[in-house]
Amino acid sequence: MGQSTISYLWRDQNASRGFRSGVSLHSHTNQSKETLDFLANFGNQYPVMRPLMARLERRAEQNHGFKVDYASSYWTPPMTPKLAFDLERKQIEELDVAPMVSITDHDNIQAPMLLRSVPSARHIPVSVEWSAPYGGTQSFHLGIHNLPSARAMEWMETLEEFTANPSDARLTEILAALDREPNVLVVFNHPMWDLYLIGKEKHAFLVNQFIQKNGAFLHALELNGLRHWDENRTTRRLAEKWNMLLISGGDRHGIEPNANVNLTHAATFTEFVHEIRREKRSNILFMPQYAEPWKHRILQSAIDAVRYYPEFPQGSRTWDERVYHPDMNGVARPLCELWPDGTAPGIVTFLLGVVQGMGRGLVSDGLRMAWSESHQLRLAMGEHES
Repeated sequence: MGQSTISYLWRDQNASRGFRSGVSLHSHTNQSKETLDFLANFGNQYPVMRPLMARLERRAEQNHGFKVDYASSYWTPPMTPKLAFDLERKQIEELDVAPMVSITDHDNIQAPMLLRSVPSARHIPVSVEWSAPYGGTQSFHLGIHNLPSARAMEWMETLEEFTANPSDARLTEILAALDREPNVLVVFNHPMWDLYLIGKEKHAFLVNQFIQKNGAFLHALELNGLRHWDENRTTRRLAEKWNMLLISGGDRHGIEPNANVNLTHAATFTEFVHEIRREKRSNILFMPQYAEPWKHRILQSAIDAVRYYPEFPQGSRTWDERVYHPDMNGVARPLCELWPDGTAPGIVTFLLGVVQGMGRGLVSDGLRMAWSESHQLRLAMGEHES
């Protein structure tokens, strides 16, 4: 039987003492293509926004001669692989332990492959967040960490082939094959998040069905650093039900470092994988940012996505360099190349100003609310007051 321990840095400043390393799992770089489908859902969920979005869509068709295509559009996080790696490494070094960072962009391994040419990151594992179709209505996000370098591209081809032609039987075959790779770690990321809005009951049913079929090949369930404490508590109950290990996963997309990490006695990532898979021991540490109000953190993440970063490399500085939409020929291009006069329409600038305005006073408001939320968080994972 496995053992997962959970600690909170704001309650125990010495939580990392006695451990050799800290591990950052599940974070994203500008190599990750993030869907814009949520904008279509946003208009449906909040009727007050629908007229504004309809106006934007009409303007796009008038100016460009094609309709807004949310499904084929995407945005990329602001941080380059090196900036993201350094951000995660620095936070772990401040715990006075050796850092390990596993970057998991959506369905591609470009970031770790690029980083392997950087001396400080040459030992980074080749990892990916795979969106595996399941149940006909959604995909489950699986963190596939530490793919064998010599066969990483071959593995990516296998995952891409399945995504194009999914079947439950084939998915089990692939997960079983990954499990036979002794140094690969497979994590079920944010399992209780109804990301595709199919309904919580249906989502929970499919999650349990998926684990029943494939749980033997899943090495841990993720407590997600960007999801709220109630959802993570539900994930803990799920782990108890199926006798599975819990593991950290920050899911960072912006410039705030991961809100949780794993502490380990391992000296290398492969040793860490063995600690999880063979010894079945996982030590999760939640960082102080997780104690801040969840809605404020989500708002801050949204603001980070549209901020201007003059110090970043060209192509990552402005929000419209980081958002892509198909042109008239179906080729994805940055929005900055699609504006008629090279600048964003006034209504877009206005809406972004509203979002940025909502962030004013965010830090002070967060501090006023942090105590009450961190007090609740003491019970978040099913713990009792001492």
